[in-house]
Amino acid sequence: MKKIIVSAILIILALPMVAQDKPYVSGEPNVVKVNTLSLLVGTGSIFYERKLSDNLSGQLGVGYLSYKINDSKFSGLILTPEVRFYPKNNAIDGFYLAPYFRYQNFQLSNTETNDKGTYSNYGGGLAIGRQWITNSGFTMDLFFGGHYSKGNISTEEGSSGNNFDVAKFEGFRMRIGFSIGFAF
Repeated sequence: MKKIIVSAILIILALPMVAQDKPYVSGEPNVVKVNTLSLLVGTGSIFYERKLSDNLSGQLGVGYLSYKINDSKFSGLILTPEVRFYPKNNAIDGFYLAPYFRYQNFQLSNTETNDKGTYSNYGGGLAIGRQWITNSGFTMDLFFGGHYSKGNISTEEGSSGNNFDVAKFEGFRMRIGFSIGFAF
């Protein structure tokens, strides 16, 4: 099943590169969108993208996570600034490559041991994707990629950092999303 999904994503991303003789370039320089897939893991993510030139845009993602792994509860802020390079000079409507940085800061609590603390995580990676903007301004953005991150736990006095399961947030991880929004 995973191979079918990955193959479908690659075909979707490749078709517009082959099918278009002249790419449509949106006249709108701004896009606001919400990542619908992040909602499945308890994260609300909103993105603002701004066209900077014909082949370059900047995007800032802000998210809030509320997630529980075993007895560890994580809640807090995620910031993801990225630069998007559109090789066909059709910035904000087309295929893109996007190096990005990610910062995460969470409040931690363990329901079994009553330990509390904070967790800060830094990382970065590369995403590839395809963004479509209709004539009415409706926007769809499909992306995937990978990143590496590492973090630090600071606990309150008497708490142990060993009681928090942070493995899901560290090391090499996949990033996938499908965002919808509007251009203005």
